[in-house]
Amino acid sequence: MKRLSIVATFLLGSFFLKAQKISPEEYIATYKNLAVEEMKRTGIPASITLAQGILETECGNSDLVKKSNNHFGIKCKSTWTGESVTHTDDAPNECFRKYTRAADSYKDHSDYLSTTPRYATLFKLDAADYRGWCYGLKKAGYATNPRYPQILISNIEKYNLQQYDNGILNEQEKIFSDVAVKTNEQPAMIVAPVSYNEKNIDNSLKGKVNFNGLKAILANKGTSLLAIATKADIALVKLLDYNDLKTDGLLKEEQYIYLERKARQGNRDIYIALQNETLYDIAQNNGVQLQFLMQYNGLNENENVRKGTKIKLRPGVAEDKLSK
Repeated sequence: MKRLSIVATFLLGSFFLKAQKISPEEYIATYKNLAVEEMKRTGIPASITLAQGILETECGNSDLVKKSNNHFGIKCKSTWTGESVTHTDDAPNECFRKYTRAADSYKDHSDYLSTTPRYATLFKLDAADYRGWCYGLKKAGYATNPRYPQILISNIEKYNLQQYDNGILNEQEKIFSDVAVKTNEQPAMIVAPVSYNEKNIDNSLKGKVNFNGLKAILANKGTSLLAIATKADIALVKLLDYNDLKTDGLLKEEQYIYLERKARQGNRDIYIALQNETLYDIAQNNGVQLQFLMQYNGLNENENVRKGTKIKLRPGVAEDKLSK
């Protein structure tokens, strides 16, 4: 009888352990919002982020993710100043980054890929080219497993993860959930209040324009760049690049926001500066990339330009035009 009791206890314990495991579908449902949010912010396909998360965390069941919220197996490296845990991977007791929330891990993964030079070529790929991203990650040294690309591709196609690469979730959720998962607890299906409102962003925009042959939007002061990127269906990292901006945020003044890369030169030779304009303001008002205005005029990026100064919008402008 005692032996039967022990066997029964063992089987019951095994049942509960199995019941507590997270399925791939549950992992995807919990973290798809975060993957889409990061795609909008940095341009990394949501399918890639989710496929890596599934693999690296064993669908959220690995020992590492349970004790660290580290969903992508990112090791400490010399630049890491946050909390850490030790975990045996390629070698015993390696140092891995530890996060308070899953959302922090997803953001750090995106920042790691988008700021590490060896991954730069990936961001030249089409967002829909998930196969190219998978092979590119392996080539850049993200993982040592020779079958890493094939495993990611298998996960993407098996669970139809590429459906999230258009930035729209199946339930038509308007992105930006903040999934807060406590260490050592099973992820919960949490959807935060919506921070993007279509009506609000429509009210913040004064309409589309076509300036210097470019598509642009005239946006009010206080408009969110992330909201503009979402409305225009453009990755935030690309919108920032198009507009010579380095960080996301709210617009400090009314200005044109370009929906495609600005031109190398203006639609005329000379622009006469107005009062309180910087070279950046002039670049935005004329649809010209800031780096070329700096080159044409020998000025710094944020240099204030005196009212009445003639600014070259094209290369090779004759000096006599500046003196007229």
